Amino acid sequence: MFVVLEGVSGIGKSTLAEVLTARLGATSLHTLSDPHSAWSSQVNERLNALPQFAFYLSGVLHAADAVRGFRTAGPVVADRYVSSVISCHSAVHGVPLADVARLLEPFHPYLEPPDHTFYLRCSEQALRDRMTAKATGSLLTPDDAELFSVPGRLARLLDNFDSVAAADPTAVVLDTDGKTPGELADWILDHTEHTRD
Repeated sequence: MFVVLEGVSGIGKSTLAEVLTARLGATSLHTLSDPHSAWSSQVNERLNALPQFAFYLSGVLHAADAVRGFRTAGPVVADRYVSSVISCHSAVHGVPLADVARLLEPFHPYLEPPDHTFYLRCSEQALRDRMTAKATGSLLTPDDAELFSVPGRLARLLDNFDSVAAADPTAVVLDTDGKTPGELADWILDHTEHTRD
């Protein structure tokens, strides 16, 4: 089984991925993984939109290779995957979502398809509360900070993830407000159990 968690920065994907990984005895990965994660800040600072897209495309193709290998040993949980590449690139660079999706189309046969993609949602207040907690612990990333500091960024990301989810046959939208990571993991595991082929 290959499960992907998608959504805006700070929504709780990483924490939920840890819980799911432990419960499933799964292998987990983050898109971007090494070596790409070490290069991303320089890429974001120095490259224009199209070279940045090529970098993130390379990262998701690398993640697909890893997933293929990990799946032979058991379940896989990914913190971000293809939907994040499309949604985030479009929002950050003001490129139409359809244009970014079109750039990715030739590579779909190479990508390892998820069994389930859970799109996490929460209220803006819950997201602000999470960001405040992350900032207090000095865990705020540049992506986290830009959700609220760049005008329109959060709205564009939310719209993009909604649009991508609507076109994703593996999509399940999951509201996280008022739920612990353990409760969300319970719901996800119940859903995956009841939707097995």
